[in-house]
Amino acid sequence: MEALSSIIGDINGIVWGWPMLILILGVGFFMSLGLKLMPILKLGTGFKLLASGTSAKKGEESEGEIPPYQALMTAMSATVGTGNIAGVATAVFLGGPGALFWMWLTALVGMATKYSEAVLAVKFREVDEEGNHVGGPMYYIKNGMGKKWAWLGTAFAVFGAIAGFGIGNTVQSNSIAQVIEANFAVPTVVTGVIAMVLVGAVLMGGIKRIGSVAGALVPFMAVAYIIAGLVVLSINADQIGPAISLIIDSAFTGHAAEGGFAGAAVWAAIRFGVARGVFSNEAGLGSAPIAHAAAQTKDPVRQGLIAMLGTFLDTLIVCSVTGLVIVTSGLWTSGESGAALTSAAFALALPGVGNYLVAISLAIFAFTTIIGWSFYGERCVEFLFGVKAIKPYRVLWILAVPVGATLSLDFVWLVADTLNAMMALPNLIAILVLSPVVFKLTREYFERQNGTLAAENK
Repeated sequence: MEALSSIIGDINGIVWGWPMLILILGVGFFMSLGLKLMPILKLGTGFKLLASGTSAKKGEESEGEIPPYQALMTAMSATVGTGNIAGVATAVFLGGPGALFWMWLTALVGMATKYSEAVLAVKFREVDEEGNHVGGPMYYIKNGMGKKWAWLGTAFAVFGAIAGFGIGNTVQSNSIAQVIEANFAVPTVVTGVIAMVLVGAVLMGGIKRIGSVAGALVPFMAVAYIIAGLVVLSINADQIGPAISLIIDSAFTGHAAEGGFAGAAVWAAIRFGVARGVFSNEAGLGSAPIAHAAAQTKDPVRQGLIAMLGTFLDTLIVCSVTGLVIVTSGLWTSGESGAALTSAAFALALPGVGNYLVAISLAIFAFTTIIGWSFYGERCVEFLFGVKAIKPYRVLWILAVPVGATLSLDFVWLVADTLNAMMALPNLIAILVLSPVVFKLTREYFERQNGTLAAENK
């Protein structure tokens, strides 16, 4: 097992190395420039569409299974997870405060990537034999790039179906069980069984129930966590200015060893900021467009404008709250890492309460990630084996929850993290190849919108 772990560790170092980080940032920059910074400039338009997208537009009910808003919440249920609490803390622990700056930059260009993924997902989606709309990288590779590229879509589906059991299931249930045991003394076995029952109750209802649960739970948990974070930041208000200066300075100069912090060069800040940013918001991985393909909409661009909000909300809002709480607390030099560091930072400002807030938030975040990623995995196995494979996969998914809660998952995490990066490769290639389609659809959409406005103003 040690030899196998070593081999996979070497592969992980390659697939998450500089070439991958450059590719992720490069594709984001390329799409941002090709779209003339539209995702940033039209952020307000995206929020307006989101507000009106809680139900399908008249005549579009048959174009998908869930309203545009629920499609975004389903995607966010998978992205707002342990990465927002433990991942951010790990990035700061390994890369210093400067990692937050590179995480923000990744999110800004990642909005263009996420927008492009959703546009392509709706444009090239199919209707399966049960009448459901299915899409994602495997479908826009097959239908957009042609049959000769179908193997690339198959590779994505294989990586996604397997990686989901790690990054989207067992790793998440393990996080839930560990944090509940540490704070409430509930045995991991009990937590695992309860989580299994809850996950099963949601999944047996299919995408409509997943969308409904995500639409209710994701906004509640995100807003509650943000409010708790803002309370802590108000207590640490005098440290916010120095913290932001430290983050920007460390991003370009690195940071020397201090207290329990081992020190980090600029390259470490970039590497861990970009890697943890992508892990958190999944822009470029190709997972979120699978959810957006199920949206009740006829217009790919409209769904893309809603989809890009996921990256903005996930990283620039939720992750920023976590990061600023950690840096303003001063505990980033304590030697703590992961969820323990975030918990300590909250508890310092809110003694006797902060650690429980983090524990409950992490448990809910991880739970929604399990149900969101289950849908991604199902669509991957459906692409590979047809709809007959969905129910067996769903049963295995539910049974994996208590297994993850009770086992040491270092090896599983390593494999899943490696496959996660390998998912990104086919997706990023597809986005680059199909970028002319994204640019054309975007240009035509805004020309129609401007034409409508001009006609109304006459």
